[in-house]
Amino acid sequence: MSKSANVPISGEFLCVLCPNGCSIDAAFHKGPPPVLVSFEGAKCKKGEDWIRQEIEEPMRTVPTSVLVNHGDYICASVRTSRPIPLDKVHEVMEALRGITLEAPVHIGQVVASNPAGTDTDIIATRNVARVG
Repeated sequence: MSKSANVPISGEFLCVLCPNGCSIDAAFHKGPPPVLVSFEGAKCKKGEDWIRQEIEEPMRTVPTSVLVNHGDYICASVRTSRPIPLDKVHEVMEALRGITLEAPVHIGQVVASNPAGTDTDIIATRNVARVG
């Protein structure tokens, strides 16, 4: 292994967890697995936890929409019920591609469970009434 492989990568990140919007400078090893080496700029504990999670296991909530038959809207907005690993986002989107709901659709309705093997539900975030 070369010496350069042990040199941490530096980056600037903007924490989005609270209104502070802290600019966090972080040093990390790319991995695998990625490991946070050091950071500065977090003004609260949330920022400290966020930068570690963002470097070592990035997670995302996925918002999208699915088609609806016989509804007053042709699509219903949906999202994951909890964040999923960033590297699973594409697979979840692919799993949702073929879903078409039948109206009525209600906010909070579970549209799909565990897409792409993730530990989340896809829930509706818009009501769609049935027409016709």
